Amino acid sequence: MRPALKPSLILPLALAVALGAAWASPAEAARGFDVRDLHALDRVSSPVLSPDGAFVVFAKREMSGAKGDDPGKASTSLWIRDLRTRDLAPAKRLTPVGWNVNSPAFSADGKWLYFLSAQSGTQQVYVMPATGGTPTQATHYPLDVGSFKVSPDGRRLAISMEVFPDCGADIDCTVKRLEERKASKATGVVYEQLFVRHWDTWEDGRHNRLFVTSPGTGKNRPTTFLVDSSIQSSGVGNVPSKPFGGNDEYTWSPDGESIVFSMRRADRQEAWSTDFDLYRYRAGQPLEHLTLDDRTGANAPSPGPTGQNRAWDTGPVFSADGSKLYYRAMKRPGFEADRFALVERDVATGATREIAPDWDRSADGIVLSADGRTIYTTAQDMGEHPLFAVDIASGKVEKVVGGGSISSFDIAGDTLVFTRNSLQSGDQVFVTSLSNPQAERAITPSASQALPDVAFGDYEQFSFAGWNGETVHGYVVKPWNYEEGKRYPVAFLIHGGPQGSFGNGWSYRWNPQTYAGQGYAVVMIDFHGSTGYGQAFTDSISGDWGGKPLEDLQKGWAAAQQKYPFLDGDKACALGASYGGYMINWIAGNWFDEAGRSPWKCLVNHDGVFDTRAMGYVTEELWFTEWENQGTPFDKPENFEKFNPVNHVAKWRVPMLVVQGEKDYRVPVDQGLSTFTALQRKGIESKLLYFPDENHWVLKPANSVLWHDTVNAWLKKHIGQ
Repeated sequence: MRPALKPSLILPLALAVALGAAWASPAEAARGFDVRDLHALDRVSSPVLSPDGAFVVFAKREMSGAKGDDPGKASTSLWIRDLRTRDLAPAKRLTPVGWNVNSPAFSADGKWLYFLSAQSGTQQVYVMPATGGTPTQATHYPLDVGSFKVSPDGRRLAISMEVFPDCGADIDCTVKRLEERKASKATGVVYEQLFVRHWDTWEDGRHNRLFVTSPGTGKNRPTTFLVDSSIQSSGVGNVPSKPFGGNDEYTWSPDGESIVFSMRRADRQEAWSTDFDLYRYRAGQPLEHLTLDDRTGANAPSPGPTGQNRAWDTGPVFSADGSKLYYRAMKRPGFEADRFALVERDVATGATREIAPDWDRSADGIVLSADGRTIYTTAQDMGEHPLFAVDIASGKVEKVVGGGSISSFDIAGDTLVFTRNSLQSGDQVFVTSLSNPQAERAITPSASQALPDVAFGDYEQFSFAGWNGETVHGYVVKPWNYEEGKRYPVAFLIHGGPQGSFGNGWSYRWNPQTYAGQGYAVVMIDFHGSTGYGQAFTDSISGDWGGKPLEDLQKGWAAAQQKYPFLDGDKACALGASYGGYMINWIAGNWFDEAGRSPWKCLVNHDGVFDTRAMGYVTEELWFTEWENQGTPFDKPENFEKFNPVNHVAKWRVPMLVVQGEKDYRVPVDQGLSTFTALQRKGIESKLLYFPDENHWVLKPANSVLWHDTVNAWLKKHIGQ
């Protein structure tokens, strides 16, 4: 589905790295980790290498003006590090102070650095000398540029903007229509098809569109409109896709003569379709539909002139000579959590083949090696998110870097740069070589280096026999002040998705260290349906939301208590969001011992499903509920009722905190209000934390602080600390 930190306690980045600050032990540390620490820490992301591998540029988000419960204001800038030196000199800021920037990209010759910024009032592309200088605005539009890619020759930009489809490349047409709507006294909107709203936004008729333009200093206009009337018959869609698509969904050919992009048709079936196809634009020629949809044909990528696939095709990347196109493809239409396979397409013949068909993991992206023989990609794997190398010819797969979760990476020749996080630190930027990846060095500090007075809870992965005796994995995190022989109350976290994972990674929303920092132990189970343990394991939850996962959670909780005697099973609360929130509602009426007692002293339900039948009608991405229940609520009503929490409310008795965002259109507000109404009507101790300005996630820093404080107070009331 989905105490204030004193500035004087934060070591400057350069000093922390230079000292090589080690973890402070509980005896040496002054305190545990807190949500205010979570927001005060710098966040690094988007590392990109210069083509020669000599420099790395990355984005860094910093907070300023923190005061009490106000985390302050965030700003993001670009920083550069010379990788040719092995000294500990810090990276230096590239972009001007006060600018907010994102999406760095080098030109092919390495001389220029491009990025996005809203410094002019709308988000535009800027360019500056790669090693420093004054940024120049490269695009000048009254609309935000959402994403971009520089052509191989550096003379053109592919950019995306949100426009009204019938306005085409006439940007002023879109601007005028928006102004007219704003001035109109009538506020009603007429819809003729879904989506009417998506994620956290009501549809206003605009689509993401892909353009080609030349960067310049004047009032430039797009020269080419790629997603145009030539494919109206098949339904124009969003490029990149909404709500989270980016520039990995389109690519230039090496000769700069064509662009390939992924798109789903925005027709009446869009809300229940996962059919993204690849299209190729070449100047002066009709738009070419590469992975042509054949609704009577095969569902899998197959050899042939069209590479027909009714499921999800995305992430196109050309080989250096342009003869091959690599992309990721699912096989089952309508299933968003299907395995993304790696596919090779012969550009001349259209023949396709799957690379590494026996690798039972779902590829996240495609980066080619310098010699074009290897695909580098990340994938969830056994509770972690490593970087893998896939030999294109043989399909052999090798793990390159593990030890946590690789969130982003880039390659230039033999140089590899990546960001990695874990259960004990947010992202750090590391650099190493592909020939010797073990010789990595960090060029930004870990959380423990930035917060030397904070002790983080140690963690360990464990396994047990779950449903049907099959091996299931989980993690336990010790409290920050752990002492041998003592017992600690427990926060039992249940992940969302449901095809997701609570593994060895850092989160800014559900972070186990914020509970460990309050003196709680944390237990997390990757029940049947979780990702990273093989596609069959992921598939197993569909149609069985309250079956196998509940059994895994029950057996995992028992196994954890047996293995870790410091867990106080008499003082435990269960918490979950999205599907995890659904499971909170489900276990409230279905997890009891033989004497009819619940193991939980309290529950926390964040944006959780209360009524699966109603969810099938009110959520926006219908493919999700229809796949999970093998049909629609009117075709398969029995499937929607089989594991419906609403049918077990009579058995609820455990105190519950309910959290709900008004702008959550994935699990809409009626689900949270219904949960709270049921609790109140039954006289069960309960609270509702309502956010009028948040979606499925709590993203605003001040709201996040309130969320954590409210949840921690609920736990403290019911299990102590």
